[in-house]
Amino acid sequence: MRRTQVQALLPRILTRLVLWAVLTIVMGAGAPLARAQGVELTSLQVNRADGALALEYSARLTLSRAIEDALQRGVPMYFTAHATVLRSRWYWRDERLARVARTWRLSYQPLTASWRVSLGGLAQSFPTLSEALAPMSRVAGWRLLEAEKLDSGERYYVEFSFQLDNSQLPRPMQLDLGDDWKLGIERWIRVE
Repeated sequence: MRRTQVQALLPRILTRLVLWAVLTIVMGAGAPLARAQGVELTSLQVNRADGALALEYSARLTLSRAIEDALQRGVPMYFTAHATVLRSRWYWRDERLARVARTWRLSYQPLTASWRVSLGGLAQSFPTLSEALAPMSRVAGWRLLEAEKLDSGERYYVEFSFQLDNSQLPRPMQLDLGDDWKLGIERWIRVE
C-alpha cells in the first residue's frame, strides 16, 4: 500500500475504533452490577439489665448468589455470633471474663418450599428467605455475664463477631471457597 492510501484509510480506522470504544463502554454500563454481599451492623449495644450484662444487635444480611444457590439445592448454612467480655489491663493481656456463642442453622425444605431456622433444639419455619434471616439478624437481651462479676472501678469491653461458619459446610464444598463465601463482621464496644 502506498502512503497516500494509508493516509486516506486512517480517518476510517480511527472512527471505527472510537465507535467500538464507545459501544463497549455503553454496553458495559448496561450490564447488571454484582450484588453487594455481607453483614452491615445497624446497631450494637451492651446494657445492664436484670442483674446481667446483655447484648443487643441488629444487622442487615445480604447473601451472595453462590450461598443462595447452595441453600436452594439443600445445603444447610450455619451462622455464628460470638461475644466476648474482656477487662482492660495495662500490665498484661486483657482478661477474658466470658465468652458466649450462638449458632443458627438455616436450611431450605424443597417439599414444603419453606425455610427452616434452628437454634439449639428450637426450630421455626418461614415462607421466604428474608423472613428466615430476620431471627438471626436481630437479637435482644442476649445475656453475656452476671453483673456481679463486674467491678465498678474497672474498664470493660465486648468483642462481637457474626459470620457464616464455613467449617460446617460439607467437606467437598470447603475445598475451593472464593470471596462469595466470605460473610462476616467484627466489632467491639465499650461497657458503660
